[in-house]
Amino acid sequence: MKKIVPSDAVLVPDNAKKVFEGVICDVYHWPQKLFDGSETTYEMLRRPDSIDAICIVDDKIIVLDDSQPHQGTITTFPSGKVDKDDKSVFETAQREVKEETGYSFKNWNLVSVRQLNAKTEWFIYAFVAYDVIEHGETNLDAGEKIKVNLLSFEEAKKLCEIEQGYMGESRHIFDKAKSISDLKNLAQFKGKEIDR
Repeated sequence: MKKIVPSDAVLVPDNAKKVFEGVICDVYHWPQKLFDGSETTYEMLRRPDSIDAICIVDDKIIVLDDSQPHQGTITTFPSGKVDKDDKSVFETAQREVKEETGYSFKNWNLVSVRQLNAKTEWFIYAFVAYDVIEHGETNLDAGEKIKVNLLSFEEAKKLCEIEQGYMGESRHIFDKAKSISDLKNLAQFKGKEIDR
């Protein structure tokens, strides 16, 4: 899959070998030459990328109360992981938002791509979605219960500022915006394209 990553992204090298295949994370090793000429084994994890979606419905923002068996209820934006069958992270974002909220949106803007740990090849793609096309039924996984809330810009921003649940992960986006209009007009993320 072709995707955009930050210009300074750290990737598992092409010569690395998978030494462990987990349910979510795989472990890779490769021989690394050091500055003194010696060699050692380096290690990185790789896991499926994730998406977050800041979805605007009229003058409100969708915020979820997401309950899962292993963590209780977490406050979050619609989110999820890229599945092997997804053709793009954009397709993932559309699918996850539809499954978790029942909403489909006309306009999508990729505003952020972050790698949280240089030892893990895992990118989090943040989209802003607006202009509702339709609102239907949700299609939740067996391991999730979700309550959809529509909050004002100020309420959603405050949850990001106090890092309620997973909302703090989007604070850097809300720091650039003072209104819903600002969110809709954030610059498109620029990085480098890779094929993974």
